[in-house]
Amino acid sequence: MNDDLHKPDVWREKLTEEQYRVCRLGGTEAPWSGKLNDEKRAGVFYCVCCDSPLFDSRSKFDSGSGWPSFFEPVSSEAMSTRHDATLGMTRTEVLCARCRAHLGHVFEDGPEPTGKRYCINSVCLGFRPESD
Repeated sequence: MNDDLHKPDVWREKLTEEQYRVCRLGGTEAPWSGKLNDEKRAGVFYCVCCDSPLFDSRSKFDSGSGWPSFFEPVSSEAMSTRHDATLGMTRTEVLCARCRAHLGHVFEDGPEPTGKRYCINSVCLGFRPESD
């Protein structure tokens, strides 16, 4: 893994202030504010920090939460999770496996086939549409 991925100065140079606040400091964007919340085209959602693919558009669904939601990642190796007890809640935080960027949280109230809802901050994602 590239050692530069763990240097804070790299992130300050690469990311916007909002991306840095959410991805590197574990913040949250306001619901319904993200540009990718309504993205419906076929393609791949990737980590804005390190460009790793995270979600295929076929797993995206409208959860009504105000954040892009997915029922599964592109692979089990794409992300990691950890316990999050901040804000007086118990949740499971989702992180990019490659660069450890905070992405959002995963909940057990999603649709079949997984029953999962990966609730992801739009500002943490980039999108590459499929070629026509």
